[in-house]
Amino acid sequence: MKNTTTSIMQMKNSGHKISMLTAYDYTTARLLDEAGVNTILVGDSLGNVILGYEDTISVTVEDMIHHSAAVARGAKNALVVTDLPFMSYQTSVYDAVVNAGRLMKEGRAGAVKLEGGKEVCPQIKAIVSAGIPVVAHLGLTPQSINTFGGFKVQGKTETAAKKLIEDAKAVEEAGAFLLVLECVPAKLAKLVTESINIPTIGIGAGAGCDGQVLVIYDMLGMFSDFKPKFVKHFANAGDVIREAVKTYIAEIDDGTFPAEEHCYKIDDEVIDKLY
Repeated sequence: MKNTTTSIMQMKNSGHKISMLTAYDYTTARLLDEAGVNTILVGDSLGNVILGYEDTISVTVEDMIHHSAAVARGAKNALVVTDLPFMSYQTSVYDAVVNAGRLMKEGRAGAVKLEGGKEVCPQIKAIVSAGIPVVAHLGLTPQSINTFGGFKVQGKTETAAKKLIEDAKAVEEAGAFLLVLECVPAKLAKLVTESINIPTIGIGAGAGCDGQVLVIYDMLGMFSDFKPKFVKHFANAGDVIREAVKTYIAEIDDGTFPAEEHCYKIDDEVIDKLY
């Protein structure tokens, strides 16, 4: 069954948890889709796990369009949400709408995601008014990592916690249909979830959220540059891949690959005529 913005919002009222994972290519998206994930996020985390950057700051709109289009071709039922990258929406409301439109038209996204609270509400309103669904993102917002001074839990003080709740209500009022909460204390994330009518998706925000998201390469144990506390390895695919490659190299070296069953045949009479 096709997941839509409406069906995702209805899941909050029904108490059905929302599943979200990142994907950046057709094959992975197809596998996640076949497994039944509700939502696929084409995250600007591709800067880290695909392009090898230290952060997400260098990711461009063109990068996001390229990967979003590939994911959209593989996702038949999951709702595809694509990140607006750094400086594609902060500069002006006009830029925000234009770039969101490009992600929808060229990247084939079903919705766009942007980071920030009250300060980006004008952008959220304008994008939604243009007919583009918006996912908001609060807490640890990676595009602002230089402002935060590193990857740190957000909302731990009374002032910060109150601001987080106010921002959550503000982005809902502006028209966002979904809210990602990242690196937020579990009790605070639960309070935010209970304070708004739109669903919340947690990443390092506890089980009280309406759903969860992880980066696919973190979840599968394939990305080892760093491992946040909130990451759980549901498989050790990185080890499987390394061992498979070692075996591949060894079989090339000893001549057991390719074997006869991997080769195409030709009549000996044809070969004889070549001498």
